[in-house]
Amino acid sequence: SMSLREHALSLFRSAVGTVRPAPMLKRTVKLQGDECPQLLVKGRAFPVKRDLYLVGFGKAVLGMAAAAEEILGDHLIRGIINVPLGIQESLQQAGMQEMLLKPHSKIQVIEGAKNNLPDAEALKGAVAIQKLAEDLTADDLLLVLISGGGSALLPAPIPPILLEEKEKLTKMLASQGAAIQELNIVRKTLSLLKGGGLARLAYPAQVTGGKPLLARRSPICPQTLSADPSPHPAGTSNVLVPHHSAFKAGSDPGLPWGLSSVCAIAGTQAEPTLGYQPGKCSSAGYIFHCDGPVSKDIVDLGLIRLVCLGFAGLGEGPLADKVRENLLRLAAELEIPGLNLAEFLQALRGLGPERPVCILAGGETTVQLQGTGKGGRNQELALRVGLGLHRAQAMEVSGIPGRCEIVFLSGGTDGQDGPTEAAGAFCSPELVAEALRDGLDVEAFLSNNDSYTFFSQFQGGHHLLVTGLTGTNVMDIQAVLIRAM
Repeated sequence: SMSLREHALSLFRSAVGTVRPAPMLKRTVKLQGDECPQLLVKGRAFPVKRDLYLVGFGKAVLGMAAAAEEILGDHLIRGIINVPLGIQESLQQAGMQEMLLKPHSKIQVIEGAKNNLPDAEALKGAVAIQKLAEDLTADDLLLVLISGGGSALLPAPIPPILLEEKEKLTKMLASQGAAIQELNIVRKTLSLLKGGGLARLAYPAQVTGGKPLLARRSPICPQTLSADPSPHPAGTSNVLVPHHSAFKAGSDPGLPWGLSSVCAIAGTQAEPTLGYQPGKCSSAGYIFHCDGPVSKDIVDLGLIRLVCLGFAGLGEGPLADKVRENLLRLAAELEIPGLNLAEFLQALRGLGPERPVCILAGGETTVQLQGTGKGGRNQELALRVGLGLHRAQAMEVSGIPGRCEIVFLSGGTDGQDGPTEAAGAFCSPELVAEALRDGLDVEAFLSNNDSYTFFSQFQGGHHLLVTGLTGTNVMDIQAVLIRAM
């Protein structure tokens, strides 16, 4: 049978596959009519009077631009895109030709923002985009492609502010645990191009970007400077709060990734390949999908304890009765909406020995930096969960019964977690004890925010999730797989 690690990896890969940029763009953007051509973006028509130009910035923009050039054909006069350093080589090596531009493309590619940070190359690209926008006339049409990771790839501080100064401020706020919405307000306020700046520069040309391409600090959408209305929920460890995908995309049901649950990304593909069915028993297992801020549950291990207690409570006799009592108490504490305990136990009973329960979550965590180590939010989350699982197993009473096999995975769909070459990491309840035997102290690495160094040194990097740049970027995915032993 498949190992839990293979299950987790398969779910992650299917999630990334579901949000490939080209098919998504082809559903959103169409060109129609020969005599009087029109560009249709999300059903809205823009007449192509004269020349069509394209600019873009973000981790998924290379694939989006390749698809856009295919759609626009000869109408496209020129384009400039700003994409992450090394992405063309990474996609070439992965054999993902559909994400790359054709040899005689009219689109100029500028790679920058090494380690996810704005740099001189990204600034060069932003200046080129600014220049293209300023030169447009009233009959021109500008198509703007934006994806996650676009902020670092469009740095244009308002003079006399220098890029280094703006970065220093952003880094300081991020290290204090500022939420992405808060960072975006600061970035937007200090930017020449964000917060509608690009659209102002392109005037009088028509600017089209379509709703799915708007970010909170969108360069083509003027924004009021109020903070994002969604509250910033704080986890117990005052770090690590995945926001559900809806936080990232707004809750517009029309958005390709503003979906009601992460299952829509990971689950849809996983069902045919792994046989999972959301929220019910199936040939491969049972999926919980978590809406809302879930990392508190993940770090507190609430759902994991619930599933393990569920397995332990399937037996007969006084011990099983006691377990079921604990289960009811825990379910009430967790306040999981729509959880029917009887149905849940029935589903667990039907799973049999091979089939796991899967808890899916998604969003992005924030980390308060205390140390100077090297890591990323996904690797940090995996290490924290590993420590939590270790402690829970040590506390038999309220902890996790030892009859469960558990694997946790957290990974970024862009393939890059922080300034590292890993997308994320795996952990299991055994990780902390095994690391100690190798002379590695998990708590020491965590207090220095040094998760990447830990995972690199531990068992030769076996627990790192390394995918290379994927050419897409929607959010981080967390998966917990639990199987009765």
